[in-house]
Amino acid sequence: MYKFIMTLILALCGVAATAGPVTVAALGDSLTQGYGLPEGDGFVPQLQRWLGDHGADAVLINAGVSGDTTAGGAARVAWTLSPEVKAMIVALGGNDMLRGLDPAVTRANLETILTTADQAGVKVLLIGMQAPGNYGPDYKAEFDAIYPDLAAEHGALYAASFFEGLQEISSDPAALQPFMQADGIHPNAEGVTRIVAALGPKVLELVRAAQ
Repeated sequence: MYKFIMTLILALCGVAATAGPVTVAALGDSLTQGYGLPEGDGFVPQLQRWLGDHGADAVLINAGVSGDTTAGGAARVAWTLSPEVKAMIVALGGNDMLRGLDPAVTRANLETILTTADQAGVKVLLIGMQAPGNYGPDYKAEFDAIYPDLAAEHGALYAASFFEGLQEISSDPAALQPFMQADGIHPNAEGVTRIVAALGPKVLELVRAAQ
């Protein structure tokens, strides 16, 4: 009986020790950081509220840096993944693409990020990015393939685009103006709301996978 009681106590203590919210780091650029928006209207705070509304016990860390490239993300991922972080959203590559950087370099940097997460036992949601056609079909094909390829190789969850929630509305940039800031690049608060609604289920899946 004594052994049974002690086993039960130890089991309960183990449950108590592992219970609690899942800490999720959102590694990204200005889209993650919340550029041009009041603090509560950015991607991370809106996603935090969405997860709470959908019953997820999670705490999000805003690891977005405006203007960051995949090289910047690779340089800081190790210290972003502090011991309490159990999951990570990776939304990088937009600035690489805007600068016309070699897709092979972007792939190598993202490979570093995902490998670091693998070694830390951190679950990842990789958010894809698509290059415009003005760089030529070869560039676009090579760049666009990076994200699904790496997600498959590393067993990461995958979302095709950060802007999926807006792309569902229209493919015409003019039709999306009400959801964008004046620069036409960054979403406004309503745009972020729609982005979060589309990405939220994938992040919820990430949180559950990390529990």
